[in-house]
Amino acid sequence: MRIVLGTCHHDCPDSCGWQVTVDDAGVATQMRGNPDHPYSQGELCPKVNRYLGRVYSDERVLHPMRRVGAKGEGRFEQISWDEALTEIGTRFHAIIDEHGAEAIMPYVSAGNQSLLAIMFGDRFWHHLGASRVTGGLCGLVAGAGTATTMGTGKGMDPSDLRNSRFINLWGTNTRLTNRHLWPFIEEARGNGATVVVIDPIRTVTAESADWFLQPKPGSDVALMLAMMHVLIRDGLVDREWVDAHTVGFDDLAAHVAEWTPARAAAVTGLDEGDIETLARRYGTESPAAIRTLVGAEHHEHGGMFFRTLTCLPALVGAWRHLGGGYARSVGVWTGDVLDHAALTRPDLLAGRSPRGIAMPQLGRALTDTELQPRLHAVVMIGVNPLVSVPERQRVLEGLSRDDLFTVVHDQFITDTARYADIVLPATTQIEATDAVTSWGSLHVGWNEAAIEPLGECVSNSELHRRLARAMGYTEPALFEDDLTVLRTVLPSIDVDALRRDGVADVPFPADRRPWADGGFPTPSGKLELRSDAMAALGFPALPTYLEADESPTDEFPFALLTPKQQTRFLNSSYSHLPKHGPLEPQPALELCAADALQLGLADGDSARVWNHRASLDLPVRITERVRPGVVAVPWGWWARHHGGDDAPVANSLTSDAATDWGGGVAFWDTAVAVARV
Repeated sequence: MRIVLGTCHHDCPDSCGWQVTVDDAGVATQMRGNPDHPYSQGELCPKVNRYLGRVYSDERVLHPMRRVGAKGEGRFEQISWDEALTEIGTRFHAIIDEHGAEAIMPYVSAGNQSLLAIMFGDRFWHHLGASRVTGGLCGLVAGAGTATTMGTGKGMDPSDLRNSRFINLWGTNTRLTNRHLWPFIEEARGNGATVVVIDPIRTVTAESADWFLQPKPGSDVALMLAMMHVLIRDGLVDREWVDAHTVGFDDLAAHVAEWTPARAAAVTGLDEGDIETLARRYGTESPAAIRTLVGAEHHEHGGMFFRTLTCLPALVGAWRHLGGGYARSVGVWTGDVLDHAALTRPDLLAGRSPRGIAMPQLGRALTDTELQPRLHAVVMIGVNPLVSVPERQRVLEGLSRDDLFTVVHDQFITDTARYADIVLPATTQIEATDAVTSWGSLHVGWNEAAIEPLGECVSNSELHRRLARAMGYTEPALFEDDLTVLRTVLPSIDVDALRRDGVADVPFPADRRPWADGGFPTPSGKLELRSDAMAALGFPALPTYLEADESPTDEFPFALLTPKQQTRFLNSSYSHLPKHGPLEPQPALELCAADALQLGLADGDSARVWNHRASLDLPVRITERVRPGVVAVPWGWWARHHGGDDAPVANSLTSDAATDWGGGVAFWDTAVAVARV
C-alpha cells in the first residue's frame, strides 16, 4: 500500500487536499481528506468522498470513439487514437485551408481547474490561430466590478473572518459552496460575532445565520446605496481613512442623499427598519467584514453590484482592522506565484490577433450564419454546455449542424458528448499530475497521479501534445512535459517541496491588513468612490442602481432563480452517477405558498414554467426558500433528469444577455410564467 497526495480540481473555492491509498496492483482503494492540509484540514465534501466511484464507474469513456448514428443519438464505435487523431488533423487542415484558422474554436471551461488542465492547451490554440473564447460563465464580472473601485481584486484572506465582529455574507451560500470557510465563521461567532446573510433565496447558510435579509433578485445595489445614505447621515463614516485613501466622497454623499431606507425598501421589498438597522450595525460593530463570491454577478448589472459593494468597507474604514474589509476570491493573490505567460505562451500567436467569441453566447456563435468565417469545428474540454450554458435550445441547434465538426474530451457521454463526431477519453484527477491554485485560500496544491490512466485516457495537456503532432507542428513549446512546465510557471515555488508536502503557502501581507494604509492600484492611487475612468467609458461614475432589461412583466410575472442546492454534485458533474444524483431531491419548481394558492397549485402538482425561450414541466415544491414573485429551478441536472435525452433543462429558460462589464452573463435576469399543467 502507498498513499499519494493530491488536490481537488473542482470549480470550488476550497481546493481541498486529499490522500489516495493505492494497493500493490495499482488500484485506488481509498480516498480521504489530507489531515495536514492547512485549509481543508482532512475534510472532503460529499462529492469527492465518493470520487473513486467516479473513477471506476462503468460509464467511463475509456477509448476514442467515432459517431456512427445521427447527432444526438448517442451511438458511437470504438476507434484507435491514431484513427481519431488522423481524422481530427485532416478535418482541421481542410477547414483552415477553406475558411481559415478562426473557423476552429476551443471551448474550455472549469471542469478541471488545475493549471495544466485548463491553460496548457492555450499554447496549441495560439499556434494554430483559432478563435479565442472571451468572457466567462462565472467569476470575471466579480473581479472586474471589484477592480473598478479598488484597482484590483485583492482583498481579505477569507480565513481572517475568524477575527471579525460583524460578518455579512452577501449573495454567497457558504455552507454549500465554500464549506471549509464555515469553521472560521463559527470561530468568530463563538467570540461574539454576528453573522448576517443577504440573499434572494433562503439557503442552508441563511438558515444558519443570526439574521437573514431576503431582497428581491437584482435589487441589492439599492440596498447598498441606502446603507451608504444611513452611514453618511448618521456620522458613521471614518472620515480620516476616507479623506486619506479615497476619491469622490462628496460626490457620493450627494448622490446617495436621495436613497433613503424608505426608497430602498420599495425597490428591495425589505423592511425599512431592517435597512436602518443593517447600516447602523455595519457602521458600529467593528471589525466588519463583507464576504461574497460570484453568484451575484449573474445579473445584467452584475459589475455594478461589486463596484458598489466595495465602497462600503471604505466608508467605515474597515480596511484598518484585522478581520475588517472585503473578501471575495483570493485567486488574484495566488496568481502572484504563477507566470501566466509562461504557461499559455501568447507569443505563439506570432503577432496575430484572432477574433473573440463570447463564452456565454455559444448558441449565438454556433448558429450565426453571418459570422465570418462561420465556425466549422469546436473542441469541448472540461465543459458540458448543453447543461451549463444559457439558451440551451440555441446551443443544441448549433451542435446539430451537419457541417460542424465537434470533438469532446470528457470522462462520460454527457448531453454535449452525444452530439460529438469524435469523443476522446479524459483522465480523472487521480490519473494526472498537476498543480492547483486556489481561489478560496492562500495556497497552491500539488496533485500527484495516484494511478495509471484507465484504458486509453489522457490528460488535457497530453491531449494537446497529441493534437500538435496530428497537425504536424514542431514548435518545442507544444511538447514540453508536465513537470518541466510546472517548474517554469511556478518560479517562486519550490516545486520539489510542493510535490513532497502537497501544499505551499502564497505570500500575503505580514500584518494581514492589505489596504490598511491605502495604496490602491487605481488611476488615482486611491479607492475610487467616483470613477472617472468608468465615466469615460460611458458607465456611471458613481455607484448606481439600474433595473435589468429582462424584468418580470404581465406576460412573464415571475423572476426565475436557478440555484445550486445539491450537496452531492457540482454544476453539471456527478448528477448522472448512482451515488450522487439519485440521493438528491429531483428537479422541481419551487414557489412560495402565496403564489401557489393564487395559481391553484398544491405541493406535488405538475406545473409548466416557460418564457419565449423554452418550457419545462416540473413537479411543484411549495417552500419558504423563495419570496412572492420569485420561483426557482435547480440547475446542473442533465436532460435525462428532465424527461429525455433532448428535454429542456434549467438553462433552456435562462438569458444569455451580457453583463454590464466583465464579459459575464445575466443568468438570473430571467422572467417566466407559471401555470398548472
